[in-house]
Amino acid sequence: MSSKDNLAAMQQLLALLEARYAIRVLWALRDGHPQTFRLLQDSVGGITPNTLNTRIKELREAGLMGHGPEGYCVTPTGADLLKRLADLPAFAAKWSTIQSRKKASTTP
Repeated sequence: MSSKDNLAAMQQLLALLEARYAIRVLWALRDGHPQTFRLLQDSVGGITPNTLNTRIKELREAGLMGHGPEGYCVTPTGADLLKRLADLPAFAAKWSTIQSRKKASTTP
């Protein structure tokens, strides 16, 4: 894959994930346990049924989540993505600390 193709693929993935609640829907399924629609809605918190339906449709079409007899779950591709995002909370905590220090040092 060329660097141009890699960039296009990255842009496509980020466009999917930046849709409202998309990452939160996937993140709610990260433990690998299937969830019913209602449980998934509660796990995400604050998402309307219409928005959840839209995100589920998009994430299923992208091959990141599916639906089985016990409920919604991530696909192997979705699990791979979540594994790669697993370092994000540690990075976010470190980044947040740095941001707080910056604000504290610039506040009179």
